[in-house]
Amino acid sequence: MEVIKKLNNNVAVCRDSAGQELIAFGKGIGFPKIPYELSDLGLISETFYQINPSHYGLFSEISPEIFKLSSAIVNKAKESLEKNFNPNLMVSLADHIDFAIKRLKKYKSMKLLFAYDVEQMYPAETEIGRFAVEKIAKDLGEHLPDSEITSIALHFVNATEGSSTYIQKYNYDAIITMITKTIEDYFSVTLDKKSFSYNRFVSHIRYLLQRAEKGEQFIEEEGLYDVLRVKYPKIFVCTQQITHDFESLFKTKISDNEKVYLMIHIQRILQNNI
Repeated sequence: MEVIKKLNNNVAVCRDSAGQELIAFGKGIGFPKIPYELSDLGLISETFYQINPSHYGLFSEISPEIFKLSSAIVNKAKESLEKNFNPNLMVSLADHIDFAIKRLKKYKSMKLLFAYDVEQMYPAETEIGRFAVEKIAKDLGEHLPDSEITSIALHFVNATEGSSTYIQKYNYDAIITMITKTIEDYFSVTLDKKSFSYNRFVSHIRYLLQRAEKGEQFIEEEGLYDVLRVKYPKIFVCTQQITHDFESLFKTKISDNEKVYLMIHIQRILQNNI
């Protein structure tokens, strides 16, 4: 196996004997001068094929333990739901778990309205969400709120269901382009569309749109909206502009709690774009 790009000391992009590119986890495989031939395949603990290169940056930012945990959750879902998923679902789920843990430490937890409805409509996916939250507690010692059962369940609902709503028909890409342009114009920046941080931002926007389609929304605890509005006044104004345009175009309402979620992600992408 040829190691062709270091992501961190223990994660690298490799090429197997058939010429296929993959992500490999292995202690110290990123240390030697790249590229090189890895002869001892016993060093490899985990491999992931067909990962979008735009996600490669996440492998240097998120711990291998979270990726392995995410992989185990997706494999459990494959068995329980008897469905195959895009390999990149494992990456987006790992990013969600990583962000949920960080958000819980930095901010207060958010809850989802209609969690009961999701559980009634998608009991199998809800069981996967419950399995995930319990496994996160067991493997990482991080006790996420029960609302994450619903959030993780929706990853699998959205990964297998199509949508015919007006928002979907309008085209997610067009909406994302509109949101991106608003951010760039307001902050006089050019976001790097090829960066992993931008692609991660786009992924979170897609989930926001999916929640809007299904009539779901976040609710936050004890005034986080007011805290962020004071702490990030420019981001608050930009968020107001984005949601105003969105509401006018699609005749739907974006709650203050969803604005909290959007403010957090705008702050994150601007910070990573420096």
